[in-house]
Formats: sequence, C-alpha cells, structure tokens
Amino acid sequence: MSTQMSELVGDHVSRSVIPCAVIGAGAWGTAIADRLVRNGHPVTLWARETDVVSAVNSSHENPRFLAGVSLAPALRATSAMEEALRGAALVVYAAPSHVLRGVVDAGRRELVDGAVLAVATKGIERESLALMTEVVADVAPVHDVVALSGPSFAVEVASGQPTAIVAASNRAAAAQLVQRALSASALRVYTSDDVIGVELGGALKNVMALATGILDGLGLGFNPRAALMTRGLAEMTRLGVAVGARAETFAGLAGLGDLVLTCTGALSRNRAVGVAIGQGLTLEQALEGKDSVAEGVLNTQSARALAERANVEMPIVEATYRILFDGQSPREAIAELMMRELRSERD
Repeated sequence: MSTQMSELVGDHVSRSVIPCAVIGAGAWGTAIADRLVRNGHPVTLWARETDVVSAVNSSHENPRFLAGVSLAPALRATSAMEEALRGAALVVYAAPSHVLRGVVDAGRRELVDGAVLAVATKGIERESLALMTEVVADVAPVHDVVALSGPSFAVEVASGQPTAIVAASNRAAAAQLVQRALSASALRVYTSDDVIGVELGGALKNVMALATGILDGLGLGFNPRAALMTRGLAEMTRLGVAVGARAETFAGLAGLGDLVLTCTGALSRNRAVGVAIGQGLTLEQALEGKDSVAEGVLNTQSARALAERANVEMPIVEATYRILFDGQSPREAIAELMMRELRSERD
C-alpha cells in the first residue's frame, strides 16, 4: 500500500497536534519525520548534511538516504539545531549510536521543558556500554525518554507498508504519547515498560544479521541460517535477562520480529556487510563508500564487552567479533561453533 493510499484509508487514532523535531536525517529519521507530518504534526527535521536539507526543502525528497520516496511537502529541514528544537514537545533522536551523545548534548540547552525524548537509534555505546535511552537520559536527565524499536525498514514505512513497532518507557504516559503521535493505518505502535529488553533486542539483532549475512556470502543454505537465528535469539535473551530484561520481550517485535527482518531482508545494511565479508572482502572493503552506518559492526564490539561484564556466554557474538576484528576465516569460526561441547538446548 502506498503512502497516498494509506492516507485515504483514514486514521483511527485520536491525537492532539504535537510540535515535533526529528534529529538525524538518515533513512529512519526521515521516514519517522514524514510519518509524523502525515499524521498532522508540525515537524522540523535536523540534518548535518546541507545537501539533505536542501533536497528536503526544495524537492521533498532525501536522495542521499531515502532515494525514490516522495516526502510530505509540509516537512521542513534545517542544519541549525536550535531551529529544529524550538518549541518541540516531542523530540525523536535518530542519529547513529556512536555520535548520539554528542548530538543530544549539542541541543540540550534548547530542549523545551517537559519535552518527551524518543530514541530511534539502536545500539550500545562502545565506551560506557550504555543503552541509547541511557545515553539520552544521562545528557538530558529531566526529560521522559522512550525507546522506539521493532522490525521496520525505513523505505517500507515511508511507502506505507503495514508495519508494527514498539515504544518502551518506564513512564507509561510518555510511551503512550509516542504511540499516539506515530500510529496510523499502516503503522501500528505497541507500548512496553521493558526498556532494556526492547533496546537490547534492537541492538543485538544487528550482530546476528552480520553473522547471517556471512553465512549467505559463503553460499550456505537454509539449515545454517535457521540454526544461527534460533541460537542467536537464545544468546540475545540470555544476555538480556542477565542485565534486567524480561525473556518474553525477546519473543516480541523488538526481539524475534526485528531479528527475522534484519537477518533475511534484502534491505538490511548489516546483512549486506556480512554477505560481502562472506564473499571474501575485508571489513574495511565491505564498509567502503557507504553513507549509511552498519550499526552491527560497532554493536559486535559493544555486545562482546557487555557479555564479558555480565559473565554471559555468547558464542555467535564472539565468533562474529573474531571474523570482523581478528581476521579469523568465517569457515573456521563456523567449524568451532559446531564443535563446541554438547549441551541441552535450554542451558
């Protein structure tokens, strides 16, 4: 269903108009901003790249990060942080994980009192091993923070494909505000209070997508893919429970749902990098010339460090790390995984 068609279906969500800012104009940030505008909210999109600002404002498109999608004419973009945040009661952060702290800090003084901060970035901060909502709360501690995650390729959301995601917060009212602001006939937003589980699911699935891509690049079949995804989900759940998440969250949209999408979808950047490595490219060669960030590369390092700190065994994460950063051949890593000590599935 196209965006135009989804608009004709009608909006069953009762909502108030909320001045919004979206900080980060990659594919996902642009898709979120477009959805908010089409839902009737005034939105300013902040982009570091001047060509993106110009394209959004003049031709209502973002050819650098979301090519081929017509954006709502009412969407406005700026490269001035203070202009983007002026009067915004809902701020959505969609900057890459490794720059999120600096981006939030750059506009911290411009945030409106009582503004709800939603975090669409998926990842674990490399230095602190903090989740993305923890990063935002650390920089802007007086605001309610909401994690936004789930199986959602940006181009499909912007094209009006039916999609379901999760808004998670320790403050139910904040999660519900984000839910009402974003929900539409083709975008269903659920709420959750398991922020750790929702965020870890979104971060760790990127590592599993890299690993799955490596298998596909090697030309392996469906059996190894199914095994890796299933055991990968077990690893994700194991770490999540160890750091305070609920196991059932990983069976939901932000866990299993996002894992299936990112490990099997042709639009997955992380899977594509894995495929290139499986075909014989180095990590540097696989990343060369890409505007968009493959968060799984950074998250592999962070997930491994977090697992070590929590004393949790994550053999797929460890194998992926060795392939990416220690130069181990993918086939040798697979052989080692298959020859591990035999055990019960539920250990």
